Amino acid sequence: MPHVLTSRLRRRVWIAALAVAGVAASAVTANAMFFTPPAPPVASPTSSAAVVTTTSPAQTQDTTTPPGTPAPPAETTKAAVVAPPKPQEPIPPNAVRVAEFVAECPFTHRLPDDPIVLPNLPGASHMHSFFGNDSTNARSDVTSLGKGSSTCNPKVDLSSYWVPTLLVDGQPVEPTGTTFYYLGEGVRDDVTARIQPLPHGLRIVAGNAKATAPDNTTMSRWSCLHAGHVGASKDFVNCPAGTMIESYLDFPQCWNGKDLDSADHKSHMSYPVAGDCPATHPVPVPKLRQVLRYPVSGDPARFKLSSGPGFTMHGDFFNVWPEAEMAQRVRDCINRIVKCGPDGRP
Repeated sequence: MPHVLTSRLRRRVWIAALAVAGVAASAVTANAMFFTPPAPPVASPTSSAAVVTTTSPAQTQDTTTPPGTPAPPAETTKAAVVAPPKPQEPIPPNAVRVAEFVAECPFTHRLPDDPIVLPNLPGASHMHSFFGNDSTNARSDVTSLGKGSSTCNPKVDLSSYWVPTLLVDGQPVEPTGTTFYYLGEGVRDDVTARIQPLPHGLRIVAGNAKATAPDNTTMSRWSCLHAGHVGASKDFVNCPAGTMIESYLDFPQCWNGKDLDSADHKSHMSYPVAGDCPATHPVPVPKLRQVLRYPVSGDPARFKLSSGPGFTMHGDFFNVWPEAEMAQRVRDCINRIVKCGPDGRP
C-alpha cells in the first residue's frame, strides 16, 4: 500500500512539472511572436556622411616646394556632404562690364611686425599699419589668421593687408579710405576668362621698402583725391587744402603655380608681359590693387613713411579668403568681366 501511494505521488509531481514547463514554453513563444528586435538603421542618401579630402595646415603654410619633392598625403575626414556651389546668376542688363570685386578693410592696429618678411620676430620691423584681420602679428600664419576676425566688408575676408605707417610731422596718421580691389585688368580678355582664384595662404609683397630713389621697383603712386590736376607721382605730392593724399599700389597677377611664397617674397609672382602671363608664371590670378586715402594734404616735406620716403611705399598681402568665396567671385565677377560689390554680386 505505501508503495502504491509513493508511485501515485511521483506521477502527480511529474505531471505538475510538465505543466510548468509547458507554461514557460508558451511564454517564450508568445514573447517571440509579439516582440521583434528593431532593424539596424539604414543610411539615408541625404544624411549619409562623405569622405572629404582636405589639406593639412602644415601643407598650406609651406612657403616653397623644392622640385621633385613629393606632396605629403592629404588628410581625410568624415564630414557632412558638402553643399553644392552657389548657382551662377545671369548677368543683369545694367551690369558694369569691368572685371572687379572688392573688399573694404578698415585699419585695425599698428605693430613693428612683419609675419611675411620677418616671421616670428616681434618688434624687428619698421612700424606697419594693418588692415582686415585683427589678429595679425609677427607669429601669424594661415592657421592663426583663420581663427581671427576681420574689419573687412565682406566679413568672410580674413586676409591680412599691411603697409608702412604714414607719419605727418612725426605723428602716425591712418587712412580713412581703405579699399582693396581684385581686378581682371592688365591682361587680354581671353586671359581674364581663365583667371584662377588666388591660392589660399598665398603671400605677396609689392613695392620696394629699401628703395633709395624712385625707380622701376617703385610700384606705388601718390595722388590727390578730387584734385586730378596735380598728377600722380612715385613720391609724395602737394595736395590742395580740402583734398586728401592717396596711395595706389598694384600687386602682380601671374603666379608660378606651385609656391605660396619665395625667398624674396616676390619671385613666385610676376607682372604680365604684353597682356599675358609669362611662361615662368603661367597662372593668371586677380590683380590686387590697394587704394589708401589719408586725411591730410599740403606740404609733402611734412610726410614720411616708417620705411622712408614716399617711393618706399610697399604692401604686404596674406590671403586667407575662404576658398569657396574667392572661387565664386572669380567665376562670377572676374571671368565674366562684371563689376561686383563686397557681397560678390553685380
